[in-house]
Amino acid sequence: MQPISRRSALILGGLGTASILAGGTGLFWTANIGFVPSTGEDFAEPKTLRSINGALQLKLKAAEGPALIAGRQATALTYNGGLPGPTLIVRPGDRVRVSVENKLQEPTNLHVHGLHVSPNGNSDNMFVSIDPGSSFDYEYLLPKDHPPGVYWYHPHHHGTVATQVFGGLYGAIIVDDPTPIPVSRDRVLVISDITLDESGTIPGASAMDRMLGREGSLMLVNGHASPQLTARPGERERWRIINACAARYLKLRLDGQQLQLLGIDSGRFPSPRTVTEVVLAPGNRADLLVTTSNGTATLQTLPVDRGTAMGMMGGTRPSPTTVNLATLVIAGTAADAPAEVPAQPAPRDLRNSPVDGQRELTFAMGMGSGGMGMGSDTNMMESVIDGKKFDPARIDTIVHGGSVEEWTLTNTSPMDHPVHLHVWPMQIVEQNGAHVTEVLWQDVVNVPAKSRIRVRIPFDDFTGKTVYHCHILDHEDAGMMGIIEAS
Repeated sequence: MQPISRRSALILGGLGTASILAGGTGLFWTANIGFVPSTGEDFAEPKTLRSINGALQLKLKAAEGPALIAGRQATALTYNGGLPGPTLIVRPGDRVRVSVENKLQEPTNLHVHGLHVSPNGNSDNMFVSIDPGSSFDYEYLLPKDHPPGVYWYHPHHHGTVATQVFGGLYGAIIVDDPTPIPVSRDRVLVISDITLDESGTIPGASAMDRMLGREGSLMLVNGHASPQLTARPGERERWRIINACAARYLKLRLDGQQLQLLGIDSGRFPSPRTVTEVVLAPGNRADLLVTTSNGTATLQTLPVDRGTAMGMMGGTRPSPTTVNLATLVIAGTAADAPAEVPAQPAPRDLRNSPVDGQRELTFAMGMGSGGMGMGSDTNMMESVIDGKKFDPARIDTIVHGGSVEEWTLTNTSPMDHPVHLHVWPMQIVEQNGAHVTEVLWQDVVNVPAKSRIRVRIPFDDFTGKTVYHCHILDHEDAGMMGIIEAS
């Protein structure tokens, strides 16, 4: 059975024998089997953990077990029993200690996605492997000038990343602003998708899922299906939105409300930008101001065509329908006009700066040596960078610490690839031959099918080894990842 939101059918693929049920909880497609979510619950956020006196210490237990998902009991992967895990709120200069306990049946580790911290030792080290039944103590020291913004954490053990993130292992990180932005309230919205069968468990991924990147049949906001938010007219809210999906792109709209974008990922505009929609590739985050008007509005994600798989076995793979993610009800006495948003520091601009090196990375997909095999050790298609699959024993790229490089990210495949570089954010300077006329910093840069993007990267503050990869997590697990060493 495929669930449908209260106002819009969510139909993702074949339904088999189906019927329509209408009831107090909404409208659902039902097949012979399936998970029936409860929709329209009150909006709720995960537990919040905030640093005190420059420090935050916590334990994250990764485990498979009972979880409340969309108002129903299910079995999923969770941190500390919740989906998402707790939200971590920190400030520049803070020291964050996280003890990760692995109660899974396979190795795991932890990546603090987007944070500009060391890749070495027990910091954001992608080469740590936490075996089942063991634990590891991470420690991250944020620079005193660390950019404020929306970040997140999730596992990054090669070969299991898609399964563990799709299964529910993720949580938000907020780096506070030095100068607060006046808002009526702050909300964190972790948007994810999942597939659950009639017993409330996650079925295994098919070969097609692994080739294209899995998209779940149920979409969640902080673990809830189509929750309801309330506000007064004229209030300004701040929504910190994370695309925690393993492969799904989000095109977000909230029609009838005033939307102002503060920034994407760690990038921040000098002043809020009025927008009508926000597109987030997997791993992207948005810092959004919402000023409310009377009535009811629906947060939706619209279809996104992220390309094809060479016309093979299913052809195009857009997220195929409009999905209602949440409902915002605005009523009551109008709020006082909010104070002005303080001017943001001018972002660093490398467009006219000299560069110390140039290189091109080519992201491609093609038939692997396993051909069309469906076995556990074969893939229908290979996912490679510069013709090579990931090898943990090989350094693919060597850069000098403190240098600025210009990279051309070339996508020869017929599918989009969102490229993520750990530790160091990227400034986008050219998109498919057209110069970018504004300052855009992101740590996940979408490279559309058959196109190229040019970025500049300052390798500041840290040396050591880390990775870059496609953030369609099945592609990463299939080999679309490389190792970079700054020395």
